[in-house]
Amino acid sequence: MLRPLRIGDEADVLAYRGREDVCRYLTNVPLDETTVESFIAARTSATRIVEDGDRILLAVELDGRVIGDVRIRAGKMCDRQGEIGWVFHPEHHGRGYATEAARELVHMAFDDLGMHRVWAQLDPRNFASARVCERLGMRQEAHLREESWLKSEWGDLAIYAILQNEWRGL
Repeated sequence: MLRPLRIGDEADVLAYRGREDVCRYLTNVPLDETTVESFIAARTSATRIVEDGDRILLAVELDGRVIGDVRIRAGKMCDRQGEIGWVFHPEHHGRGYATEAARELVHMAFDDLGMHRVWAQLDPRNFASARVCERLGMRQEAHLREESWLKSEWGDLAIYAILQNEWRGL
């Protein structure tokens, strides 16, 4: 089930976003007991896209526990583009949950929000996320070498995308 993050999700979110291995490919550092509350509080209102830069962040709930979160963020509304992303607890990897949740984001972007293009950016070493993109019908549009200084090393960036008319054809 996808739903907005809410106060009370702290322990579940900390269980995955507090892990070094989960945050390896993210720009943020692992959460801890002192940062998880503010992380959730800042995201509980991320439930609609109306203006440039707005985002929707949703908890992925399974059997009453939050096992991950997904988001869609708008760029400039006039460009009708949205960036999607996902973070999941490793205990739930390989079961299709990320693909299923990301598919709902793409559906929301095109059918509910009227987006023209949906894209994702990721570290190309994150093979699991690259496979999610491919399962969604996204194509790799770019591989930027040593694009950013992240966690004491130069990192590459892969960009995947799909257009609305391509999504309709799937």
